[in-house]
Amino acid sequence: MTARDLYSMLPLLILTGAIVLLLLVVSFYRNYRLTVILTASIFACAFISLFITPAVDRPAADSLLSMDGYAQFYIGLFLAGSFAVTLLSYGYFRNRSGNGQEFYILLILATTGASVLASSRNFVPLFLGLEILSVSLYTLIAYLRSFARSIEAGVKYLILAAVSSAFLLFGIALLYAECGTLDFAELYQRLLLNDTPTPLIYTALGLLIVGFGFKLAVVPFHMWVPDVYQGAPSPVTAFIATVSKGAVMSLLVRFFFVIKAHQYSKLMLVFSVISVASMFAGNLLALRQDNVKRILAYSSIAQLGYLLVAFIAGGNFAVEAVAFYLAAYFATTLCAFGVVTLLSGWERDAESIDDYRGLFWRKPWVAAFFTMSLLSLAGIPLTAGFLAKYYAALAGIQADLWILVLVLVINSAISLYYYLRIIAAMYAQPGAQAPAAVSAASFSPAGGAVLAILALLIIAIGIYPTPLIVLISGLFAGRI
Repeated sequence: MTARDLYSMLPLLILTGAIVLLLLVVSFYRNYRLTVILTASIFACAFISLFITPAVDRPAADSLLSMDGYAQFYIGLFLAGSFAVTLLSYGYFRNRSGNGQEFYILLILATTGASVLASSRNFVPLFLGLEILSVSLYTLIAYLRSFARSIEAGVKYLILAAVSSAFLLFGIALLYAECGTLDFAELYQRLLLNDTPTPLIYTALGLLIVGFGFKLAVVPFHMWVPDVYQGAPSPVTAFIATVSKGAVMSLLVRFFFVIKAHQYSKLMLVFSVISVASMFAGNLLALRQDNVKRILAYSSIAQLGYLLVAFIAGGNFAVEAVAFYLAAYFATTLCAFGVVTLLSGWERDAESIDDYRGLFWRKPWVAAFFTMSLLSLAGIPLTAGFLAKYYAALAGIQADLWILVLVLVINSAISLYYYLRIIAAMYAQPGAQAPAAVSAASFSPAGGAVLAILALLIIAIGIYPTPLIVLISGLFAGRI
């Protein structure tokens, strides 16, 4: 590794060094506000470092990580998402019993794992990054021991994540046994030696799909999502729905595009079935839910189904479409769960639809932000979500995936029902008294500012997406 390669890893070095720094600060000085300020500053410094570090487009042959434009884009996305979660968490944990400093140490650790995943070009950092992310999430999900469902959600995620890691590791072992390498690029060269992949290679790739499927929570590996989303603290749910899934998706795209898996029609058929099942199952299961966090959980399953349409299309445009979709999805989902976070009380989260009944008449700006995020998730024009689905559909059309595109359009129409249910409740006449969760909510100026910025991004990307498109095209430049 050259000095330039090491310098390009500055964002990762900042995050890893910050974990040790924050551990020392928390050990000697128990101050919640200081911890939040340091955490936000760490994410900001790591994000700024992306603009001063060079992108290494052709890493050394023995490099385990690739800090190219692709990795820099996703690391920047994860850092921005974690920064937003940090500010949203401030008011959420400020007045709760117990110290909340350890939460932010785990948040930095989880973000480090996600960043390693985005830059992995070898199975060794892939598995290490995935485990760093997963182990951090075990504790983050069960962080509020006073919440009845929090421990239950943590145990469920622990068991299923461990199972998915076992599938992933077994698939890696089979690929190594067959090809004798752990490097993605070398693996592609070994696969070229066989005109037709052996049954062992298909088995290994199938096991990898199962492992990735659990992490992405696509059908039929979605069982943990509604319970974990409901039981976890709302800021943690926001992190899982954005940074965690975004990290795995960025890795999935890099790995399968580097080995050129799109030439294997059987694999793409498997992904197509998963995509269709995720879209229908996610939307149909959300129709009869009365819990907002569970609605958003099933919605996230459908959103990953939409995203897989672009992934299956293949080609450089598909890579850029996935990146655009994830950027829009981050802003929209963080805004939605940010509203849930700011409205949550000390005893429970604001997760029932009744908690939002008449919200417009009590907190009009919060209702407006939530409306924008829900309309964006539904794919209504002039929002980021609409253009995200448009680019996913366009990638599918260019690849002649007409059935997948038709399913995407149908399911977008189905999803309108449960999004409009929440919106209708917010604009209905308020009851005699605000629900306990909302009335006891602890608002913070930082959280309100984050919601305002996210809402502006949803509208800005929906109206004028050119800067984001130019940024993605410039960083990727046909390479991955």
